[in-house]
Amino acid sequence: MHAVRIDSLDDPRLDDFARLTDVALRRVSEVEGGLYIAESNTVIERAVRAGHVPRSVLVQEKWLDSVLPLVAEHDGPVFVGPDALLEDLTGFRMHRGALAAMQRPALPDVADVVRDAKLVVVLEDIVDHTNVGAVFRSVAGLGADAVLVSPRCADPLYRRSVRVSMGTVLQVPWTRIGEWPAAGEELRAQGFHLAAMALTDRSVDLDAFVADVPEKVALVMGTEGQGLTDAAVASADTTVRIPMSHGVDSLNVAAASAVGLWAVAHAQRSRWSAAPAGRRGSA
Repeated sequence: MHAVRIDSLDDPRLDDFARLTDVALRRVSEVEGGLYIAESNTVIERAVRAGHVPRSVLVQEKWLDSVLPLVAEHDGPVFVGPDALLEDLTGFRMHRGALAAMQRPALPDVADVVRDAKLVVVLEDIVDHTNVGAVFRSVAGLGADAVLVSPRCADPLYRRSVRVSMGTVLQVPWTRIGEWPAAGEELRAQGFHLAAMALTDRSVDLDAFVADVPEKVALVMGTEGQGLTDAAVASADTTVRIPMSHGVDSLNVAAASAVGLWAVAHAQRSRWSAAPAGRRGSA
């Protein structure tokens, strides 16, 4: 990629970076345009390392020398301009130095994503990009294998999601899954036990669930405020709750995902590492 210095916003190739703070616009335009925005040198580097292709980069002058090596093997412009001009284009001050418009990769089939997985997270209708990014970071850090997101869930590749995840949305396998109950049957056909994180009369405590943890678990997390839909709960094999204190009934979905993931992943590792070799792989 090569540096292109700009002093106006007339170049149509800059449209990828226009009005980045307009969430409603970008939610539609990025998907339809086949792109997503990677923000900061660290995230750009992780995106390129994951095999994603940049089509253009927008960078402050002081960051140019550090950005060019990250994208040197790709074609396209690296736009460099005055800070005020870049702010007019994007709608915010570029504190992190660089933005890359990346080609959005095609989403794989659910079966391909979960084929070798033991622990996956299903996100139903979570609309806050910060929460989506935080869940991905927990998935990466705590050793889960993949994330599946519902049709109405926020875009994991939206700029805020990518940033909050520290770029792990570019490393963790993920794709979109369909509606309930078909989604549940698709996972069950792959051997997963569906554990819905929800407060119901039938919910079992998390520690009781992991005491006899299934070999393959799909941990299903619901939207902010309302939690899981009735259809998601009805599709589950077990409904699980995190015991709480001091009158608090639940955690934020990002925090709940971290607690649930740690407990299930730890229990799975402990159970299957301790099992006799002839019994591993059986539920």
